[in-house]
Amino acid sequence: MSRQQETLNTGVIGTGSMGRHHARVYNELPESNLMGIYDVDDEQAAQVAEENGTEPLGLEELLARVDAVSIAVPTIHHYEIAKQCIEQGVHVLVEKPFVDEQKQGEELIDLAEENDVQIQVGHIERFNPAVVALKDIIPDTDIISVKAERLGPPLDRTMKDSVVKDLMIHDIDILLWLIDESVSSVSALDSDEAYTTANFEFEDGSIGSLTASRVTQRKVRTLTITAHSCRIDVDYIDQSVEIYRHSLPEYIEENGDVRYRHESIVERPMVKNEEPLKSELSSFIDSARSGETPEVSGRDGLRAVKYVNKIEEFANQGNDADE
Repeated sequence: MSRQQETLNTGVIGTGSMGRHHARVYNELPESNLMGIYDVDDEQAAQVAEENGTEPLGLEELLARVDAVSIAVPTIHHYEIAKQCIEQGVHVLVEKPFVDEQKQGEELIDLAEENDVQIQVGHIERFNPAVVALKDIIPDTDIISVKAERLGPPLDRTMKDSVVKDLMIHDIDILLWLIDESVSSVSALDSDEAYTTANFEFEDGSIGSLTASRVTQRKVRTLTITAHSCRIDVDYIDQSVEIYRHSLPEYIEENGDVRYRHESIVERPMVKNEEPLKSELSSFIDSARSGETPEVSGRDGLRAVKYVNKIEEFANQGNDADE
């Protein structure tokens, strides 16, 4: 089989903090042939292209050369650029959030189906090795609640997206993936637009509690799943999973003193040491080649946007957003 048959011609649109990493990974993946880079900043595009052995191109020229692209531009431009790519028959991976508005996402999904094009949305935590390890655990787990914290200090750069759209959206996607049930209600509160909490109630009675912050002087990325049979702790940063089962209380006597203790069995599933972005882009390429639905589809990305918009709408009011 020739190299052309084995690989997919890829490109990157946008060379900011995420786009330059997409270029690096496409250049490293054996199944990818990085054909070019586009950015409105010609100098930056040239620099990233040189670092990755490719060339800066105009958008139309890039789309004429590639089979698939990553779109890593500000959210406000996702719709127009993704539409142009899809109309040219190019598969797209759109960084999160997928789009600003539901109507835009629906239009892109319909257009992709008409043009036999795949849309994948860049919810990278789905490819975190710790989350991948959950795939073998969750099917046998009767989930009662999910709690997620995504906290960190103030940024040293300007961020136009809210803390919900930038940070909490990751945990919204994971929550909806874990609890595959209809949402009955959502409530939210925020403080200074930099600290937001949201609570989800599902039709089966399970609940989700999410917190995102840009004012916490410690970086935290954790997920806790409470089930009838166990508790599961996930650390996204350490890429670790711990499962606590069979917690048994008992009283013990030592030197005449009676003390209370809890004992439990702790399981630590094997977690592969893989770069999430590399797994994400490899999965995208596989989907583009096979025609199979991506791991994180346009529908998945649009569902996350739906609840981002609900949470932002109700956060300041402190009201419930019933379905």
